[in-house]
Amino acid sequence: MTLGLIRSVGERAYTELESARLVAGAGLARLESPTNLLAAATAMLRYGTLAAGLRLSSARYPDRTALIDELGELTFAELEDRSNRLANAWRERGLKPREGVAILARNHRGLLDATFAAAKCGARIILLNTDFAGPQIRDVATREGTDLLVYDDEYAHMLDEVTPRRGSYRAWTEEPRDDSLEALIAAGSPEPPPAPGAEPKIILLTSGTTGTPKGAPRGEPKSFAALGGLLSKVPFRTNDVVECCAPMFHTLGFAMAVLALGFGSTLVVRRRFDPQTAIDSAAEHHATTMIVVPVMLNRMMDLGGQAFTGKDLSALRIIFVAGSQLGAQLCREVTAAFGPVVYNLYGSTEVAYATIATPEDLAVEPGCVGRPVLGARVEIIDEQGQPVPAGVTGRIFVGNIIQFEGYTGGGHKEIVRGLMSSGDVGHFDSAGRLFIDGRDDDMIVSGGENVFPVEVEELLYTHPAVREAAVIGVDDEQYGARLKAFVVVHDGATFTEVEVKEYVKSNLARYKVPREVVFLTELPRNPTGKVLKRRLLEA
Repeated sequence: MTLGLIRSVGERAYTELESARLVAGAGLARLESPTNLLAAATAMLRYGTLAAGLRLSSARYPDRTALIDELGELTFAELEDRSNRLANAWRERGLKPREGVAILARNHRGLLDATFAAAKCGARIILLNTDFAGPQIRDVATREGTDLLVYDDEYAHMLDEVTPRRGSYRAWTEEPRDDSLEALIAAGSPEPPPAPGAEPKIILLTSGTTGTPKGAPRGEPKSFAALGGLLSKVPFRTNDVVECCAPMFHTLGFAMAVLALGFGSTLVVRRRFDPQTAIDSAAEHHATTMIVVPVMLNRMMDLGGQAFTGKDLSALRIIFVAGSQLGAQLCREVTAAFGPVVYNLYGSTEVAYATIATPEDLAVEPGCVGRPVLGARVEIIDEQGQPVPAGVTGRIFVGNIIQFEGYTGGGHKEIVRGLMSSGDVGHFDSAGRLFIDGRDDDMIVSGGENVFPVEVEELLYTHPAVREAAVIGVDDEQYGARLKAFVVVHDGATFTEVEVKEYVKSNLARYKVPREVVFLTELPRNPTGKVLKRRLLEA
């Protein structure tokens, strides 16, 4: 056995042991009754990890509130019963293991019912983006192999040409319908479905901010290490109350919703995000955790201090944020409003998690994304594939045990020495904290100088008149490329193109000053808050 292999085995063993300790400390592992252990083990053997987490929570806490949405509350026992009934109804209609169940739904019980039922059928679960246009929905649904479709009423007009062989069913309806999930659940057998003989697979879609979204399948985690990575940085606990604002079709919202239910926590969701409603709900339900993307926090901060007046948020100890760049200025504002409770995750659909910045990290460096989590390796490498020293910008590569398996349409992320490209460039500081400097395809060369637009964006966000800002590179005959800035100002504020340029010029190098500034009423974003720069290129 080589020295490298011995080291690798030792590191894996340490990660598993430390993860088990963290899981126990979070309250997930405890002495169980033989009945509960049998229920969890049976569910694990039959359906895999995804459904087993819900089964264990329903055995432990049958009468505890599992979900609160706009239709009311469901206990863990009720949520488990609904997924059994729906899975049996789908089996009767011919759904087979490994067939594709596509879900186009907002945050409500229907999405969870469909997800857990599909898992119990051993299906491929395809989570569709609710911001897709009709042609995009049809293209992705066809490409990913949709045998059964679940959708909210509002998308019905887009789906005339999608005719899956196992049927289409409405997850959210304004009135009772025979083709609704509720009708199937009411008529389905409550008995646990038989083992499907195949593990479910989750297919998440990339954000598609610069091109066509790709399917990124991921198998179910098989060890404590997947949880250990999160728990090594974030104090998630069992029996919490989780206000999940992030859309559950996306990696962040989906993973955190499943984690919350597996931990026996109460999950609070609503179909559309409203910043004041989110604050009010967190106070009303004494939320301990809030799951958000940065643009949601930005909208909360836009409300001003009056939005928090009289709101008891003392139970809130975690604001877990991911999905796009948080930024130093927004981090400072959120910490001032909520306290030192922000945890900023860096990762992607493909690589899963890489680093998490804790409140302690952010107090020192609010613009960082923290240090690698337990079980993850993060390296900054140059164009020759060699590691670079602290302070030097390079491409970010990540290694962990829960990365995706390659795109469903073929292709993969670049791999170097077992580490996968995140698609970003960044640098470590001397304390080992990671900073994101931009996308590896965002860098432009203007007049012979390398420029990353994110640095200019970060600066613009610090100006009191600026609500949002995005900067892109565009072709330029004289300089090869130039920066073009898009700025949204606060209501009642003024900020001219000349003032934008002067502000950048007085804080950054001359070649980083945008040569063009466009003012918008809002930036085009996808539901997870990422700016759609391909639309800006068309502006």
